[in-house]
Amino acid sequence: MMNLIKRILTFGTRVLFVAVSLTSCSGAAAPDVLTTTTVLADVTRNVVEDRFSVESLLPVGADPHSYQPVPQDAAKVKGSKVLVVHGADYEEFLQPLLDNAGEKEHLIDASTGSRLLSDENGTDPHLWLDPNNVIAYTDNIREGLKQFDPDGAEVYDTNASAYIDQLTELDAWINGQVAQIEPQRRVLVTNHAAFGYFAERYGFRVVGAIIPGFSSDAAPSAQQMADLIEQIKLYEVPAIFLDASDNPDLAQQIAAETGAKVVADLHLESLTNGGPAGTYIDMMRDNVTKIVQALQ
Repeated sequence: MMNLIKRILTFGTRVLFVAVSLTSCSGAAAPDVLTTTTVLADVTRNVVEDRFSVESLLPVGADPHSYQPVPQDAAKVKGSKVLVVHGADYEEFLQPLLDNAGEKEHLIDASTGSRLLSDENGTDPHLWLDPNNVIAYTDNIREGLKQFDPDGAEVYDTNASAYIDQLTELDAWINGQVAQIEPQRRVLVTNHAAFGYFAERYGFRVVGAIIPGFSSDAAPSAQQMADLIEQIKLYEVPAIFLDASDNPDLAQQIAAETGAKVVADLHLESLTNGGPAGTYIDMMRDNVTKIVQALQ
């Protein structure tokens, strides 16, 4: 009887371990390099090329702010040789997976050294919406891979340098696109506060967000909604921008009261399978094109 009670009491802490074991036995192979997000997977592939397999833990279209891990995720984290994380308080789902996997010898924090924006809501993790921060990701990933695989150092240096050139070109292209918008119309309202780094880099005013915080996993109060509507009217905001995964209901209510249009097909947290946001650079080009069209 005592053994039965002990098994019951410890069952909850063992479920994840059992799930990992079952998944491993089923033949599901962990990638060599596992990243937490699709954006990081794309950046990492540009550095790794074909030396190792690279996979994103989160599937395409998943919102990292509200993601709930599945048993296969624990197996992938445990079995991967290198884990690339974003950091900056982004992956709230990750810690239990790391606890289960034990210490990861090769863990790369892509945002290490980046200057973070923060306010009373916490730290803004949306660094990648400024390509200059992705240049920093690329450098961190390159250095982490060189420590893991010194024999590939020359490949990683060459690939990272070539990708950084593409990111520099992207930054210049965005500046040119934004220049088409009249300065007084460079105003942003989003579902949640995701555009801080983008706005700072390219000269936008962030008027507000439907969810006044850095995570989409929340809900605004009636007073917060009323305040946002007042700000949208004050600044004559032409459009409200949403990620494709966001529920548009509140944005449509605000649009009905303010006359702003809703642009509901940006890709801010995840890439897509194929177009329009199959790569990070494609994602940024598609987002900027839609923003410029809506604000001109």
